[in-house]
Amino acid sequence: MEIVLPKQVKQIIDTLQAHGYEAYAVGGCVRDAMLGREPQDWDITTSALPKQVKALFRRTIDTGIQHGTVTVMLDKVGFEVTTYRVDGKYEDGRHPTEVSFTASLAEDLKRRDFTINAMAYNETEGLVDLFHGAEDLEQGVIRCVGVAKERFSEDALRILRAFRFSAQLDFSIEEETLMAARELADTLKKISAERIYAELTKLLVSGHPERLLTAYECGVTKVILPEFDRMCETEQNHPAHYANVGIHSLDTTCYAKKITEYSGTCGFTPDEFRYLRLAALLHDVGKPERRSTDEKGIDHFRGHAEAGADEVKKILRRLKSDNATVDTVSRLVRWHTYPFVAEEKALRRAMYKIGGDLFPLLFELRRADLEAHAEPYRTEGPETLQKVWQVYRGIKEREECTSLKDLAVNGSDLIAAGFAPGKELGEVLNRLLFLVIEEPEKNKKETLLQQSEMYKK
Repeated sequence: MEIVLPKQVKQIIDTLQAHGYEAYAVGGCVRDAMLGREPQDWDITTSALPKQVKALFRRTIDTGIQHGTVTVMLDKVGFEVTTYRVDGKYEDGRHPTEVSFTASLAEDLKRRDFTINAMAYNETEGLVDLFHGAEDLEQGVIRCVGVAKERFSEDALRILRAFRFSAQLDFSIEEETLMAARELADTLKKISAERIYAELTKLLVSGHPERLLTAYECGVTKVILPEFDRMCETEQNHPAHYANVGIHSLDTTCYAKKITEYSGTCGFTPDEFRYLRLAALLHDVGKPERRSTDEKGIDHFRGHAEAGADEVKKILRRLKSDNATVDTVSRLVRWHTYPFVAEEKALRRAMYKIGGDLFPLLFELRRADLEAHAEPYRTEGPETLQKVWQVYRGIKEREECTSLKDLAVNGSDLIAAGFAPGKELGEVLNRLLFLVIEEPEKNKKETLLQQSEMYKK
């Protein structure tokens, strides 16, 4: 099989080979190229030692020289070049205690996680595939290199990576690999929250977030996201639902798309899409603690949105998420049951209360949530939501004021008009804001300054 190497990668490999060293593109870039995908990064493996690599290229960076990695800069782009290596013992279930260099490509490849990531390529020898990775690519299988239990015992994060690759590539997980993941799931406790969060979010924003259910069945989510297990154990005996809380939430996650009528033709940014998928998975996380059953046997979950927002903050902080994600996802969960009305004044009030910036994401979350309901809720709900969206678009197109930043006057204007700085100033600004929310046409500086005279004490 022929792979088209970028000119910089070809230059690096050619340079190393011209000086008597072996060199290949290796790992995920080879996998993605064979799948017809654009590799995000091109990694190179070589028999040359780090100091030998550094001697051949004008600009290099010692990014991981203790592990044999030197970054070669060409055309302002960095390419990691790593010496063939053999890992020592993995005593902490994540990192080898030592790394030693080797002259053998085979030794380097056999320490890698999955067969599809253990292929190397150069234009001289073509594809080097010692573990039948190409066959697994063709069959759509995630399989560990060698003995699965050994690979997962070396680095427990590989367990979660198996499910992540399964979701990203829409591949099944080979039975021995799946059994080893189930047996060693508890070892994920050794992995840092940051690494777990990174793999979990990659899985969630993939084309197949439903693969999280396989992770649940293998006991993986019990370790990394026990709240999801509680959701899967919480039934919803209600005519609006067809599944337990966990399955409903996972279905909602699958229905939450990147490009929709609510997000516009350009779709969401990667960060926004991550917020959306996290919120979809966790939007009902408050239900297990809020479940009650009436005399007819119907379940109710009153107050679950507010409780869920608090729970989301705890979960994301435990996973070491950034503050923007914690804030946005918890707000989406808090407001996902808000009773929207397709009326301009009511929607302007809602935009003030919720924050207009949240609405495109919130509408998509609501649409996905409704799609994961039973009939007739599944078909009747989106019709109402579509009417609300049209009203929202009208408000945005007319640039009507729904927040202080859109108000035609600010604190400086009021101080110039004779108001003293302090609490009173804030109260007057809010009264003026409430006025223009009710009557948008009054959002003019002269009109508001004149109105403010009535509020002077």
